[in-house]
Amino acid sequence: MRYSSRTENIAGRGSEAWHLHFLASERRRAGHPVIFLTVGEPDFETPPVVVDAAVKSMRDGNTHYTEIVGPLAQRQAIADWHEKTTGQRVDAKQVVVAAGAQNALFCTMQMLVGPGDEVISPDPAYSTYEAVVGAAGGSMVQVPLDPDRGFHIDLKALERAVTPKTRVILINTPHNPTGAVMTRAEVETIAAIAQAHDLWLVSDEVYASLTFEKPHVSPASLPGMAERAVVVSSLSKSHAMTGWRVGWAIGPEPLARHLHNLLLCMLYGSPGFIQDAAVVAIREASDEIAAMRTAYRRRRDLAAPWLDRLPGLACALSEGGMFVMADCRASGLSSQDFARRLLDEENVALLPADGFGKQGEGFLRISLGLPEAELAEACRRIEAFCRRLSAAGTQRARA
Repeated sequence: MRYSSRTENIAGRGSEAWHLHFLASERRRAGHPVIFLTVGEPDFETPPVVVDAAVKSMRDGNTHYTEIVGPLAQRQAIADWHEKTTGQRVDAKQVVVAAGAQNALFCTMQMLVGPGDEVISPDPAYSTYEAVVGAAGGSMVQVPLDPDRGFHIDLKALERAVTPKTRVILINTPHNPTGAVMTRAEVETIAAIAQAHDLWLVSDEVYASLTFEKPHVSPASLPGMAERAVVVSSLSKSHAMTGWRVGWAIGPEPLARHLHNLLLCMLYGSPGFIQDAAVVAIREASDEIAAMRTAYRRRRDLAAPWLDRLPGLACALSEGGMFVMADCRASGLSSQDFARRLLDEENVALLPADGFGKQGEGFLRISLGLPEAELAEACRRIEAFCRRLSAAGTQRARA
């Protein structure tokens, strides 16, 4: 039987990024003591006040259809939070609720990108971006992030990548997988490029609440960007609500109307009890956000210096998010070989970063979504592997 060409557009490098994670899952089911440093899954529980709100809403009967783009109360809460965190005031009509940021990004690209269009994004980039763009008929044009610049983007290279086919610049700050946080000057320059070439600027801000030394800057907050900036975000990372699937897109009202039409034939609204809980999360769980940010920073400060002193590895402090990037080029192994051997020999699973783009080759993405004691045990196992690898290299050199 024949399938649509779309099946090819949603495959590729990004879909292969999780191979080692799935292999590690099989091994854990077989009884191996695997430590997972792969998925960006918070180990924190959803705040109890949010769970209680969902239970109450269900018992109150809010288990039927809701508004297609989300209840007004929830969209207003998101609009208020957006204003508080970005400085941009928006109307609830500009907010569209979706089933997580991934769903919101997919829908947004369907509305902005068509066959033959180009989307500029950094390399490496989150593994689903290529497929999301491909599903809309577009293609990714990636601008390399230089490790020697702390994985910050070369703005001149970004502007050189613009062609008559370019429709969208897609950014992500704090950045997954590298942990880099764009400076205000960088965001302002990218916004100016978007304006000069009449482009959309889509900003994936799921980690916006998890910055450490420098503040998050949203392009939506900048002058002249209201008509072309789209912010995609969610409660998944900020409130440890990955399984609740609460995300949104915020942009111009015409975009919101187009998204309504797509969601009408796709999602048909999210569960009302989850949306009630989301309002409580936004309004009442700010202390939990601060506590999680502090915990991730502590974990970064534990793991990065530890890995940085190991033979064959280098690991700088990430600037935000819940990952660190380790450079394994000096080990003599590729990203894939390092990750596979580490799993085989020490039962530690992490992601080879080449699955996030060509610039990820030679790097490893390490999740900080573990309690400190378990993270420390993972670091001890990585240290044992690195020292054994180094000793073997020394012996070969002497032979």
